Amino acid sequence: MINPNARYDFASDNTAGAAPEALEALVQANTGYTSGYGTDAVSAQAADALRALLDADADVRFVASGTAANAIACAALCRPFESVLSHRHAHIQTDETGAPGFFGHGLGLIGLDGASGRIDPALLASALDAPEASYRQSPAALSLTNATEYGTVYTVQAVGILTAQAKARGLPVHLDGARLANASASGFDVKALKSLGINILVMGGTKAGMPLSEAVVLFEPALSRRFDARLKQAGQLPSKGRFLSAPWIGMLREDAWTTRAAHANAMASKLADLMPFPVAHPVEANGVFVAMSEPTLQRLRAMGWNVYRFTDGTVRFMCSWATTPEAVEEIGEALRQVT
Repeated sequence: MINPNARYDFASDNTAGAAPEALEALVQANTGYTSGYGTDAVSAQAADALRALLDADADVRFVASGTAANAIACAALCRPFESVLSHRHAHIQTDETGAPGFFGHGLGLIGLDGASGRIDPALLASALDAPEASYRQSPAALSLTNATEYGTVYTVQAVGILTAQAKARGLPVHLDGARLANASASGFDVKALKSLGINILVMGGTKAGMPLSEAVVLFEPALSRRFDARLKQAGQLPSKGRFLSAPWIGMLREDAWTTRAAHANAMASKLADLMPFPVAHPVEANGVFVAMSEPTLQRLRAMGWNVYRFTDGTVRFMCSWATTPEAVEEIGEALRQVT
């Protein structure tokens, strides 16, 4: 039975509603008749807005799921008998139920280590140096995440080092940008992506304050051929495409995509300052990860606060565009009570 008094303010940045800018754009798009399957004027306008944000001449598609976006991207870059390199705690590794392998007809995943979700370049070099063999799926693509699963942010230089390593071996690169807005608000220049060797970018809309939308950005023109057919087969080419694309118009108008993320980042910093438990990873985006015993976590949950233990054993607190300073102070007081 669902507890009507349970609070999910900090359980995930997916638990918040949609930002006003996104909803207003949806209402504005809900008039008249348009062509379907992403060929409408609303989707074209949204794609133009994304190209302006990225300062790149790229093809853009809109899908309903980050998992589908990542999996389809990996499938477009990697053959079934090959594999994708990523951090071992990346979303494609731990939270997508084998979707890359499903959409990629058996493609594999190779996990790499690195502090706080960022791939160690030396470990990437070692993986790239591994000899090929017929009995294993050798790496054919690299996947990066920014902001990372641990709320840290790659610098442009750090991304450039990793992509240069991959490109030197002929590997294309996918960037999972589910929280790219938070990385941008933390100082990452999204306009630099076009020159960093990224082949496919997934830009997060849902975590940024949209009701249901992710953007797939194709920097490599050759990938655009029959990409709509790939989306259709995957169930990610909706007939009323304008309702996936419209929220982007609202969120990119006057840069709400970044400013809302900046607020989420600020709330995470505020929570970190109030945190009575050891913070395990640098707070650079909208997540705070702390060392907390299981009995303590259960006491916090008994007070109505729902947060989750993460892959590395820490407890994760996520802030969103809708997190209020008052809520941060409330959970800060609850955390003091359970220490």
